[in-house]
Amino acid sequence: MIGPYVGRVEQSIRTQPPGPRRRPPTRAAAAAVPGPGRAPGTAGAPAESSPASRLTAVGTGVAAVLATLAVAGLDLLLFDGLGWLFGLGYLVVCFQLAVRVRYADLLAAPISGPIAFALALLLLEPVNSPGVTAQVVSLATGLALRADWLFSGTGLATLIVLARFVAQRRIHRSR
Repeated sequence: MIGPYVGRVEQSIRTQPPGPRRRPPTRAAAAAVPGPGRAPGTAGAPAESSPASRLTAVGTGVAAVLATLAVAGLDLLLFDGLGWLFGLGYLVVCFQLAVRVRYADLLAAPISGPIAFALALLLLEPVNSPGVTAQVVSLATGLALRADWLFSGTGLATLIVLARFVAQRRIHRSR
């Protein structure tokens, strides 16, 4: 008689995930008070659930390159060189990337900004002599001369991403 019951217990153990079972919250409890990570009126939907306003890692890279090139082109048209408008535009781009990137792709924001910065310098900065060596020297010089903007934008994106990561971890721990 014990034989058939032993098989059912083993099957139950194999199919159930380890740990205690979590019960889904009732509708009344979810709608009563919005918890951490939920906006009022969303009744249980986390704050990260608006996919229309969140960028993926690839979207972050594309947005960084396009926006940085647009700001650099505008600076070239208005002031005949890459100056303070390019730097301020890069800061705005880094801020927007860090704020709009998805939680799963947070590392893309501080990485894609400097790549876009270097690409804008490579494509739009005039080179005095032909050749690959001249391009590399021009890029290195452009990065060195604009290091304050580059580090400021990258640092801003890093701080925002770090703050978002810590806040999201605290929200997950409080649940």
